[in-house]
Amino acid sequence: MRRFLCVLGGVMMFSAVVSAAGPDAATAQLIKGLGLKPDAQPVREAPYWQKPRRIVVLMEARQLESRPDAVEWLKPVAGDAELVVASSRAEMVKLLDGADVLLGYCTHETLKNGKNLRYILNYSAGVDRCMSSPLIRERDLLVTNMQRIYGPGIAEHAIGMMYMLTRKLHVYHDRQREQQWDRRAVARSEMWEVQGRTLLVVGLGGIGTEIARRAAALGMRVIATRNSSREGPDFVDYVGLAHELDTLATQADVVVNATPLTTATTGLFDRKFFAKMRPGAYFINVGRGRSVVTGDLVEALNSGQLGGAALDVQDPEPLPTGHPLWSARNVIITPHISAGSDAQMERFWLLVRENLRRYTSGEHMLNVVDIRRGY
Repeated sequence: MRRFLCVLGGVMMFSAVVSAAGPDAATAQLIKGLGLKPDAQPVREAPYWQKPRRIVVLMEARQLESRPDAVEWLKPVAGDAELVVASSRAEMVKLLDGADVLLGYCTHETLKNGKNLRYILNYSAGVDRCMSSPLIRERDLLVTNMQRIYGPGIAEHAIGMMYMLTRKLHVYHDRQREQQWDRRAVARSEMWEVQGRTLLVVGLGGIGTEIARRAAALGMRVIATRNSSREGPDFVDYVGLAHELDTLATQADVVVNATPLTTATTGLFDRKFFAKMRPGAYFINVGRGRSVVTGDLVEALNSGQLGGAALDVQDPEPLPTGHPLWSARNVIITPHISAGSDAQMERFWLLVRENLRRYTSGEHMLNVVDIRRGY
C-alpha cells in the first residue's frame, strides 16, 4: 500500500490508500452510486487472458492535468507489467508493438497496430469508432468503456439545455448581448413550466438513467426506451422497447437522445420520427450526431413542428460555416462537451485504476462492451 499526492481540479489532496487487494472506499462508493455492474464471468476464465506484461497509458493534456502522477498511482494494481506513457493518440498507436493492454482509445488503427492486445480500456463511453472496424470481430480480446462515468455531467447538461429552451433563456441572453431590455421578446405563454410535462429518454442506459433521475426530481413524468429489456428504476413511469419509440414520441413534450451509435440508431431521428412528436415539442441530442438526419431536423424546426432543439452532438461535426443550424433562432449548440465537469476526471481515474486492478487479478470486469451488440 502507498499514498500518492493527487491534483484534481486545481485542488491538491491526498488520494485514498491504493491497494491491489480490492477497491478502496471511494471506488466502492463510485460503483454503488453509479450502479456499475460487474461482468458475469471473471476475466481469468477468458481464453485470451494473461497477467499484463506491457501496458500503454495514454496521457493527453486532460489526463495529465487531472492526474500527473497517474503512472505511479497505477503501478500497485498493474502487477509486474511495464507501463509505457503515450502523450498523444498518434504516439499511442506507435507504442502498441508488444503491448497486451491499452488504456486509451479503441479505433481501427489501435486494433491494426496492437496485434498483441488482449484488453483495451476505452477512455470514452462511445465505442462506435472501435465497433466500426472489421478487426474487432476478428480478434479475441476484451473492451471496457466509460459508461455511466460521464452520466452525471451529461445529464446536468441535458437538463440545462432543456431549461434554456423551455424558459427561452437563449432569447434573453441574445438581448443581453445587444443591451436590450425587452420584456416582450417572448410571449409568457411560450415559457413552459416543466412540472407535469412528459420527457422521453431514448436509451435508458447509464447516461439516460441519470437524465431520467433529474427530470423526475423536477416533477416531470418520465418515459423511456431501451433495447435490452423493460426494466427501469422507480422514477421512470414506463420503459418501452426500441420498437415502441414512435408511439412514445406522441406523448413527449421533450425528447432526449442518449443512445450509442449503432446500425440501428444511425438515422433513427428522421422526418417520420419528428412528425410523430407533439407539435412544438423539444428535441435534445447528447448521444451521437449521426443518429439524426440533419436535413430532416432543420425541416422540422423551420416548419414549426419542433419548438426547438439543443444539440451537443451534430452531423457533420463540427458543423460547417454557414450551416442553417448555426443561425436558427430556436437551436442551442454546444461543441460535444456535455461530459465535462469538475468531478468527471476523478470518477474517470477511479474506474481506470479499478478495472486495471480487476484485469490484473483476473476478476469480474466493469463496463464490459458487448461486441456483438456494439456497445
